[in-house]
Amino acid sequence: MPPPADIVKVAIEWPGAFPKLMEIDQKKPLSAIIKEVCEGWNLPNPETFALQNADSTNFYITEKNRNNIKNGSILRLTTSAAQVAQQLHERIQSSSMDMKLDALKDLANSSRDITFAQEFINLDGISLLTQMVESGTERYQKLQKIMKPCFGDLLSFTLTAFVELMDHGIVSWDTFSLAFIKKIASYVCKSAMDTAVLQRSLAILESMVLNSQDLYQKVAQEITIGQLIPHLQGTDQDIQTYTIAVINALFLKSPEEKRQFDEDSVNILDCPLTEMAHILAQKQLRSIILSNVIRSNKPINDEMAHQLYVLQVLTFNLLEDRMMTKMDPQDQAQRDIIFELRRIAFDVECESNNSGSIEKRKSMYTRDYKKLGFINHVNPAVDFTQIPPGMLALDNMLYFARHHQDAYIRIVLENSSREDKHECPFGRSSIELTKMLCEILKVGELPSENCHDFHPMFFTHDRSFEEFFCICIQLLNKTWKEMRATSEDFNKVMQVVKEQITRALTIKPNSLDQFKSRLQNLSYTEILKLRQSERMNQEDFQSRPILELREKIQPEIMELIKQQRLNRLCEGTCFRKISSRRRQDKFWYCRLSPNHKVLHYGDLEESPQGEVPHDSLQDKLPVADIKAVVTGKDCPHMKEKGALKQNKEVLELAFSVLYESDEYLNFIAPDKHEYCVWTDGLNALLGKEMTSEFTRSDMDTLLNMEMKLRLLDLENIQIPEVPPPIPKEPSNYDFVYDCN
Repeated sequence: MPPPADIVKVAIEWPGAFPKLMEIDQKKPLSAIIKEVCEGWNLPNPETFALQNADSTNFYITEKNRNNIKNGSILRLTTSAAQVAQQLHERIQSSSMDMKLDALKDLANSSRDITFAQEFINLDGISLLTQMVESGTERYQKLQKIMKPCFGDLLSFTLTAFVELMDHGIVSWDTFSLAFIKKIASYVCKSAMDTAVLQRSLAILESMVLNSQDLYQKVAQEITIGQLIPHLQGTDQDIQTYTIAVINALFLKSPEEKRQFDEDSVNILDCPLTEMAHILAQKQLRSIILSNVIRSNKPINDEMAHQLYVLQVLTFNLLEDRMMTKMDPQDQAQRDIIFELRRIAFDVECESNNSGSIEKRKSMYTRDYKKLGFINHVNPAVDFTQIPPGMLALDNMLYFARHHQDAYIRIVLENSSREDKHECPFGRSSIELTKMLCEILKVGELPSENCHDFHPMFFTHDRSFEEFFCICIQLLNKTWKEMRATSEDFNKVMQVVKEQITRALTIKPNSLDQFKSRLQNLSYTEILKLRQSERMNQEDFQSRPILELREKIQPEIMELIKQQRLNRLCEGTCFRKISSRRRQDKFWYCRLSPNHKVLHYGDLEESPQGEVPHDSLQDKLPVADIKAVVTGKDCPHMKEKGALKQNKEVLELAFSVLYESDEYLNFIAPDKHEYCVWTDGLNALLGKEMTSEFTRSDMDTLLNMEMKLRLLDLENIQIPEVPPPIPKEPSNYDFVYDCN
C-alpha cells in the first residue's frame, strides 16, 4: 500500500550527529516538525532553529515552499533566518577586519535566500550596507593603501550582498542617496578597480537606471560613455557584458524630446536619442565593440549576445523618428533633396528662375522625375507623405546617390532607357524597400527579453542601415532584370527580394561584403529552385477524394489536440513575473486539476524542477466561474501604465482569465508555445474554438501524417501486433570506423 500523499520521507542532518531519517507530515505546522527534530537531539529553544535544503542553495524551508520537499530529500537543521540575520548584522559592524570580512562573505552567500533577505532587510540591513559604501570610512581608505586585496574583498562582498538583497524586489530603488550613487559611479570610473567590485557596481548602475527615472537622471550626471569604454577594451567578457548593459539602459531611458547636453564631457544627462547616437559615434563605440567583443577569440555567451541584440535594436530604433515623419511638400529644404537627386542623376544644375518659361521647366522636371521612378511626376514630394517609411526613404535615396554615385546613376539611366512597362522605378522601389527593411529589422519595436539575434555585419559600419539599403536596392534592380518584370509585377518582385534578404540574413554574415556575396548566390533562379524543392517536400494533396478524406479525419485530429492541450494544463506551467531588470526572476505556478474543474495557482520562491503538487498551490479558481479569456491589449495588466504595455513581445504573450464581475487572473506566458497551449486549453474548457497558430500547425502536421499512413499501400502486408525483437549484439565491432 502506498504511503499517504501528505507524508514525505527525508533525511535531516545536524553537525556532529548521524543524519536522522524522518517521515514529515505536511499537514503539521513546520514549527511542530522543527520542535520534534530538536527534541530528538536534545536541543533547547526550538524556536531559534529552522530547516534548510542541504544542497548548493541552502535555502530555508518555509510554510510557503515546504510542499517542494520530495521523498528522499536531504534537509539540514540550522539556526533560524532571524537569528542568522541578527548575528550577521552585528558581525559586519565589528572592529576586527577579519571578522568583518568573514561576516560580509557569509552575508553575500545568505542573501540569495529570500527568507533570510526579508529578515536582514527588516533589521534595516540595506541602509547599513549603503552607509558602509557611502562613507568608505577613513579606516577603509587606509586599508586600501596597506591591505589592498583585503579592501577589494570587503567591498566586493558588500556590493554582492547588496545586489542579492535588492534582486528580491523587497526594497524600492528610489530610496538611495546621491552620495551612494556617486560612490558606486566612482568605482566604475576608476581605471584600476577590483574585477568583482567593478562587475557589481555596473550591475547596480544598470538596475538603478532601469528601475527609476529619477535615478537615471542622477546616474547620467555621474557617468559618461568615455568612462565606460575602457571596460569594453579589456578581456573579461562578464565586465564587457555588464558595461554594454549599462549603455543599453542609459540608451533605453534617454528622453525623446530635444534637449541640450554637455558636449565637452559628453555627458548623457537629458540627451535625446538622436544626440545619444551622436555621442556613441563620437566615442567609436561600434568599432570598439566589433574589435574587442564580436571579433575577439572568445565565443560570445548568451547574455552578451542578448545585450548586443538590444544595442542593435535601440540603434535601429533611432530611425523611427524619420520613418514616421511625413514630408512637407511646401518645405523648400526638403524639396532641395529631391532636386539634388535629379542633379546627381542627370548632371544638371538648378536653372535660374529666368532660364526658359515656367511651363518648359515644369515639363523638364516632370520628365526627369518620371525617369527617377516617382509615382507623382509633377510633385514627387507627395510620394514621401506615406508613413512608414516617410522621410527615411528619401534619406536612404540621398545617401545612395552621394556615396554610391556610379551605381545610382547606372540604375536610373538604365531604367530610363527601357520601355515604360519594363523599367524598374527607382523612387517607388526605394520607398517600398525602405518600408520592407524596417519591417525585417523591426524598427520601432522594443527589444525582446529573451532574444539573442544580433547581426555582426551591422556593427561593421557607422551607417549600417544606409549601406544595407544600398546593397538591397541594387539587388532589387538585379532581380527585376532577372524576372524580366513589368510594372504589374512590382509586388511579386518585392516578395522575391524580401525572401532573398531574409534567407541571406539567416546565416548571420560577419560583414556587409559577406552579405552581398550571399545575395549573389541567391539569384531569382536559385529562389525558384528552393521554392520548388520545398513544395515537393510538402507533397501537396489537392485531389477531391484526398480532400474529402482530410475533412473526415479533421474532427478526430482536433479532439486529439484538445486532449493534449488539457493534459498540458494539468501538468501546469511556471510563469515569470515580469520586472524591469532581466536578472530578477519571480515565479508563480498554475495548473488544472485532473478532473478539469479547478485551476490551482500560487507564488513560488524559485523556478521549480518538474511539476508542483496541487496541495502546494494555495489559491483556486473553479472553471465554472470563468467568464472569458482575453488576450493582448484587452488584458487588464496590459492597460496599466508603464513601459510593459509598449513591449510588443510581452503584449503577444499576455492573456487574462476573467471571472465573477470584475476579478481577473493575469498571465504572461514564458514563450509563444506556452501561450498557445494555455489559450487553446482555456478556450477548450469554455467550449470555444481553439484558434492559435500552434493549433493550425499541429493540425497540419498530424493530418498530413495520418493521411500518409492511410494512403500507404498495405495490401497483402501483415502488420504485426507486437514490435519486432531487438537483434542480438554483434560478436565484434570490426566494422565500426573511428572518425577521429
